[in-house]
Amino acid sequence: MKQSARIISGLLLILLCSSWGFFAHYRINRLAVFTLPKAMAGFYKANIGFITEHAISADKRRYVDSLEAPRHYLNADHYGKNPFRLIPERWNDAVVKYSEDTLNKYGTVPWSIQYNYYKLVNAFKAHDTTGILTASANLGHYVADAHVPLHLTQNYDGQLTHQTGLHALWESRIPELFAANYNCYAGKARYIENPLKEAFRICRTSFNEVDSVLRLQRVLNKTFPAGKKYETVMHGKKAVQDYSVDYCRAYQAVMRGMEQRRMRSAILSVGSFWYSAWVDAGQPDLNKLIEQHLSADEMRKIQKEETIFKSGKITPFDN
Repeated sequence: MKQSARIISGLLLILLCSSWGFFAHYRINRLAVFTLPKAMAGFYKANIGFITEHAISADKRRYVDSLEAPRHYLNADHYGKNPFRLIPERWNDAVVKYSEDTLNKYGTVPWSIQYNYYKLVNAFKAHDTTGILTASANLGHYVADAHVPLHLTQNYDGQLTHQTGLHALWESRIPELFAANYNCYAGKARYIENPLKEAFRICRTSFNEVDSVLRLQRVLNKTFPAGKKYETVMHGKKAVQDYSVDYCRAYQAVMRGMEQRRMRSAILSVGSFWYSAWVDAGQPDLNKLIEQHLSADEMRKIQKEETIFKSGKITPFDN
């Protein structure tokens, strides 16, 4: 019992510090820069450090803003078995139907995406460099969160089906172990006609994966040796019990590339939301907003990283 308690405590500690995992959020925002057209790429590459570093700022706000947490998820199954036939897409219509308190209780991520999208549009229009970068980083975070199946269910950690710890396993542990081998390139950013409708489409797609995420782990647990499910790993300077590499590899295998597909989709979506906001703002000249140009050496490193990414691989980077 004590061993199980220590394992759960360690996993909960990781869970509380994660949302796609810090590692995955860094990568998604950073690699989204390489989906942008030439007219945007120079500005975003010059500020790629900021875009990467602040990919997790929205998660950090949870500790100081009690209203932040619901912006990262939508417990769609609270609204029924076919929730997206019932939930109005327009915020005001949803408030009339369910009340604002209910919406905030069960999550608002699609509307968070819409809100931050228009913050970015306005920042582009104002030629506000800091505003553009901050809104881009935040928008990227919420778009990435909407791609995580466990952000679309009340059973977000498997706690309702005796699978506690699943959240950190799916969106932190597995990407940290294997994302360097994912092929995440899905082409160039595309224009999004209706940002809110697209946010709901992403949520609906993630919701459709919830059953598989939960069911496949239950199936794996029936055959995987219980004594090899966990191992001691270092998180920073702290040794904790976490899912073993072998268990993570086995779970990833039964999911048949789901994590790679969701991460690839997130990268393209983040770039596409940035690009669309720029278009909707009238395509301002971003090169005039570059406050500090990259050195020749820095540019070569980023170009190399972009080339490797577009070849279907991911290269390590500093953040």
